[in-house]
Amino acid sequence: MIVKKLYYVAICPLLFLLSWTNNPEEIHSPNLTVSPNGRFLIAGDQPFFWLGDTGWLSLSKLNPEEMEKYLENRRVKGFNVIQVMILHTLSAVNRNGDSALVHRNIAQPLLTHSKSESSHRSSGYWESLDFMIDLAAKKGIYLALVPIWGTNVKAGQVSAKQAEIYARFLAKRYNNKSNIIWLNGGDVRGDDSISTWRTIGNTLKKYDPGHLVSFHPFGRTQSSQWFHGEPWLDFNMFQSGHRRYNQDTLANETRYGEDNWRYILSDYSKKPVKPTLDGEPSYEGIPQGLHDTLQPRWTDNDIRRYAYWSVFSGGCGFTYGNNSVMQFYKPGGEPGSYGATNPWFLALDDPGAGQMVWLKNLMLKYHFESLSPDPSILMNQGERYNHLVALRGDKCVLVYTFNGRSIKLNMNLLSGSQFQYKWFCPRNGTVIDQGKIAKDQLLEFDPPGVQANGNDWVLILINS
Repeated sequence: MIVKKLYYVAICPLLFLLSWTNNPEEIHSPNLTVSPNGRFLIAGDQPFFWLGDTGWLSLSKLNPEEMEKYLENRRVKGFNVIQVMILHTLSAVNRNGDSALVHRNIAQPLLTHSKSESSHRSSGYWESLDFMIDLAAKKGIYLALVPIWGTNVKAGQVSAKQAEIYARFLAKRYNNKSNIIWLNGGDVRGDDSISTWRTIGNTLKKYDPGHLVSFHPFGRTQSSQWFHGEPWLDFNMFQSGHRRYNQDTLANETRYGEDNWRYILSDYSKKPVKPTLDGEPSYEGIPQGLHDTLQPRWTDNDIRRYAYWSVFSGGCGFTYGNNSVMQFYKPGGEPGSYGATNPWFLALDDPGAGQMVWLKNLMLKYHFESLSPDPSILMNQGERYNHLVALRGDKCVLVYTFNGRSIKLNMNLLSGSQFQYKWFCPRNGTVIDQGKIAKDQLLEFDPPGVQANGNDWVLILINS
């Protein structure tokens, strides 16, 4: 039989699942570690679900008040990681115009010791970073810091020797800050200047062994292609990128199109086992394919698809991105990249950003650390936008459908004779409770609404 939707059941938001405190002064950010089974991250002694945002240019674009506005907005929305470029270019300056380096030499950070009248506005580029790290820590947010953006290394502006000196400086300056993650690379292939990337990774780990290190790669590539066996790489990251299926043109690279779940499956099978996640999917509000601003823009529907596809395939978290926010675009200043027109302080509340917390809360409620991807229970897994993904634990099964197509499960693979049956809405976090149903009645599940991209649902079955 097909189990139809029961609309008379009350819809209940998961408000009780909020994973943050209303008093950021009470938040502590212990060092992150990798779980014993190598599948997820741990903060202190608690499983840590990575919910990141790409605040790439926050250090150079925001003053202290704007940093507070940005980080507080993300805290309230449940984000716990912000990915930040320390140096976008060798000419990097902060909002006050303070340079990061002496004569654009990465081996010579420009250090100052003076402070302005307000103690939280210490002058100097590195004092700005100090302030942002400490502010984020008070809000329970980790900063995933990219030491030097990849284009600078690729252009030959940074030697391995300079990189070693710089990485040692960073490691020693920040090894006592608990809310730090190091992201080596920065939108670059690992085999471009690979000796420099290895030097940075090894140096960070040598002088700062208490912090996790990963590598942020170029679009449609993954860190594991080059560095999975490196001792400094604690977890994998991939960039599923910003193109549509039909915009992939490079045949000499592994291409999965929009199927970001394929990167997870690839990493999930590697030895030694390491956590993995999508560190840069398509951004909300960015043109499909990036460079042609006349192309359609990616929407919150697409962001949710990337998030649930990757997490339900075994990802240890997910990083959201927004076109205006990642560059902190403000009208009247520099022209926006990639067709950005929406001010960053308004884009903070774009729909996709607010919807990410529902994924996080769902994962925390059903103890993501105890769930494993299990496509074997899916009898109609499907391709492209029809693709279904399933997580399975001892007591529950979660299945995501992006377009509300029906779900057929091989119930013979599930233990128990009776299940609680629910639909969870990723768009607003509500739950439709369908009550209990016998196992032999469960053949096909029909989500609410008509089948259409963006009518996404999570089927929840709990062994009762």
